[in-house]
Amino acid sequence: MDFTTLLLFVPACFALNMAPGPNNLLALNNAQRYGLAAAIMGGLGRLVAFMIMIALVTSGLAVVLLTSQWLFFTVKIMGAGYLFWLAVKLWRAPSIQDEPLIHQAARSSLQLSKQECLLALGNPKAILIFTAFLPQFIDPTAAVMAQSIALGALFLLLELTVICLYAALGAFSKNWLKQRHIQQYFNRLCATFIASLGIAMLMEEKAR
Repeated sequence: MDFTTLLLFVPACFALNMAPGPNNLLALNNAQRYGLAAAIMGGLGRLVAFMIMIALVTSGLAVVLLTSQWLFFTVKIMGAGYLFWLAVKLWRAPSIQDEPLIHQAARSSLQLSKQECLLALGNPKAILIFTAFLPQFIDPTAAVMAQSIALGALFLLLELTVICLYAALGAFSKNWLKQRHIQQYFNRLCATFIASLGIAMLMEEKAR
């Protein structure tokens, strides 16, 4: 993997990571509700899911998922269902002023990490991205495994940067979302986007 490949990979990967998908919207909302540190720690769950996907792609098991209509359909239904469930929770979520302090404290970083991890694992499009995107930057004449690990590690580092950016944006927006009705609009806007992504996931056909 040469320097020219990295010059192409890094901006393309960063742009891909910056797309406002369900996990980024969740990090934004979590930072607004629970703070910057909690949202970043929660984002680590997403990295765990992506590590699993990179391992699957590297081992070739992702091909089984992508070529199996039944497996793809099952993951798609489960992922979309989780998106709808999460959208309903965000839609019905009380403002921070109305939410009991005990309930806020109970939302631990581990719970947020689990939420992000499940959300990422339930998105078959993520597997497709790793399967279609990463191999474009791998030289088949060199050590493929080493290149896959290096690119995967760089992808995760860029993803962590994006998590921090979205979390920072969410934490910053907390200052002007103190009014209950504005905060409620924000929560419902995030819920609408996440539900829309769930609908798009259901309507999307398996790549061939």
